[in-house]
Amino acid sequence: MADVTGGPSLPQERKLVTSIPGPKSQELLARKNAAVASGVGVALPVFTVAAGGGVMIDADGNSLIDLGSGIAVTGVGNSAPAVVEAVTRQVQQFTHTCFTVTPYDGYVEVAEKLNEVTPGDHDKRSALFNSGAEAVENAIKIARHYTKKNAVVVFDHAYHGRTNLTMGMTAKNMPYKDGFGPFAPELYRVPASYPFRDGLSGAEAAEQAILQIEKQVGAANLAAMIIEPIQGEGGFIEPAEGFLPALQAWANANGVVFILDEVQTGFARTGDLFAANHEGVVPDLVTTAKGIAGGLPLSAVTGRAEIMDSAHSGGLGGTYTGNPIACAAALATIETYERENLTERARQIGAIIDEFFEELAKTDDRIGDIRGRGAMKAVEFVESGSKRPAAALTGAIAKHAGEQGVILLTCGTYGNVVRFLPPLSISDELLREGLEIVADALKANA
Repeated sequence: MADVTGGPSLPQERKLVTSIPGPKSQELLARKNAAVASGVGVALPVFTVAAGGGVMIDADGNSLIDLGSGIAVTGVGNSAPAVVEAVTRQVQQFTHTCFTVTPYDGYVEVAEKLNEVTPGDHDKRSALFNSGAEAVENAIKIARHYTKKNAVVVFDHAYHGRTNLTMGMTAKNMPYKDGFGPFAPELYRVPASYPFRDGLSGAEAAEQAILQIEKQVGAANLAAMIIEPIQGEGGFIEPAEGFLPALQAWANANGVVFILDEVQTGFARTGDLFAANHEGVVPDLVTTAKGIAGGLPLSAVTGRAEIMDSAHSGGLGGTYTGNPIACAAALATIETYERENLTERARQIGAIIDEFFEELAKTDDRIGDIRGRGAMKAVEFVESGSKRPAAALTGAIAKHAGEQGVILLTCGTYGNVVRFLPPLSISDELLREGLEIVADALKANA
């Protein structure tokens, strides 16, 4: 079966010709261990030689089902035809000039498109960067420059990156923060909405967070509040309805820049082009990356013109920011989301995952919570008869799935969440087969 997005015709099937990892991958892993810093870990030690649709082919010829999309990056697939064509054309023209030396139209076109499609119909500006963490850092820079204030509020279970500032903003210690401090000052953490564990309505959770901000930070000192509309690494935690609108309203009323980190949720992943659209939340600034450019490194900060334009000339940028090849990929990627109606495809994928695990949960109470939206879904595993996190079970499920040819990612503050981020180009048949492997893993660890 061909790639459902019309890409290269890799057979869309799970096929194991060796154990996982196979001998060639093991040989490459030994070379990796001898050449690459040990801090750069891998979730599944198979080395990719081709990918497309919903599969990844490894060096031994195994065909694995991809339920991770490179952590929500390849939403349009690993080799979407429009992206391949756009990148090839741009490489033949030029690979780099540095936009802040001699600019080019691709950067401007990406900024124009982001200003058009991100939440809100106000006047906007965009600035391009390389990674999600870099976008977050620049959003904080811009907010501080605009407000002339220093404090920044982040939330429990947050993940914002691995640079020094964003490590401080990230909640989870291992593996992201341990031993890497000290971290940047003026970062304050407050409770998030976690319906499965706190039992609060959105309004109640927001009231709790706002009270802590007012008493421990003070609105007069606060430059920005930043939150993921669905928390990613923290466990795909979808806040209770009303939580985000209440935070936005408070921030707007108190002169605080309200930032949504849509690095993982953006670009059709949640069944909307942006997760903010689900409740009509309009951020002052939004950070994007991951799904923006079909696998090429690109990120952005987009926001209200008066905030974005407050930074002085030369205050934003970098050598590689808005690289022309990545810009070409982004334009083709966004066009693909729109042309192929991949927001609807994400909703279809989510419905399949929901139905599968809701049925499974009827007979297995270790499935504590099924949550998320669109093709950003998660299952939180708990010990039978309780809500105690079942981290060992979660790790065993991921290990079993990998050995059976399914790329599966885990997450969560407590290490007990399996997350599903399939490419939106995956077929229903492959998706269902991958889910059956996860169910087999659960049964095997009864």
